[in-house]
Amino acid sequence: MTDLQMIENALYGYIPRGNHKEQTLIDSMEYSMRAGGKRIRPQLVLEFSRICGGNDDAALPFGCALEMIHTYSLIHDDLPCMDDDDMRRGKPSNHKVFGEDTALLAGDALQSLAFEVASAPETIALCGADKACACINTLASCCGTLGMVGGQVIDLANEKKTATYDEIYACDEKKTGGLIIAACKMGAIVGGADEKKIRMAEKYGKCIGIAFQVVDDILDVTSTDEELGKPVGSDMENNKSTYVSLLGVEKCREMVQNLTAEAIDALSAFDGDTAPLRELALKLAKRKK
Repeated sequence: MTDLQMIENALYGYIPRGNHKEQTLIDSMEYSMRAGGKRIRPQLVLEFSRICGGNDDAALPFGCALEMIHTYSLIHDDLPCMDDDDMRRGKPSNHKVFGEDTALLAGDALQSLAFEVASAPETIALCGADKACACINTLASCCGTLGMVGGQVIDLANEKKTATYDEIYACDEKKTGGLIIAACKMGAIVGGADEKKIRMAEKYGKCIGIAFQVVDDILDVTSTDEELGKPVGSDMENNKSTYVSLLGVEKCREMVQNLTAEAIDALSAFDGDTAPLRELALKLAKRKK
């Protein structure tokens, strides 16, 4: 079984089954969970756990919890009060299928389910209470007020003005980078890493997180709706400040190369097989969607 198959099976196993009065809500949650995606965050949890001596069974619930948080953020991000996007991963956004009210609640429910999974007795039995608590704390801080949600607030504020490089970076370090950093740190924690390795995992996550967003900005001006699976050109249309609008495409590509090299350099702190993480960083830098 591949990592992707293992992640998919585990994710769908956490979705409530049976005859529930809340079935519309559950269908809405599952719709976005099954919309596809790279599953980068759970992969990062698994790989960092492995290079720190951990096992997949203990790491997988935290990877699934992260993917639930990521999915909830996409549902909310597409809402009319946020980015107002009608398409996500080549399919109608959640609110276009289930309505804004149910989509909002589906995002809320996925966030709750993430912490239910991360704190479940079965999860704690696999990794121990101390590691589970540290992972849950990391997840909460990286997705909350000073993490992903805070980054979204900064992003909304940046849309109303010509943002500086530092303002864009501060947004992306939290909004895009928050969950990627969480994935790397949680994997290291559940694998039993020391503080130095956890810091290096965080550095790797921060670098590929910013690089990921820079690539997104590049694709928004160089790709097509069909290739990307969502509308392109919206940043320019809305006069939104991006790395590309400030630096140009070529400088952005150079920025991605430098961040990727920095991420790969951070892996020298680890004794395990870091080849999959090196390959992932390079793959993300060259992605087309």
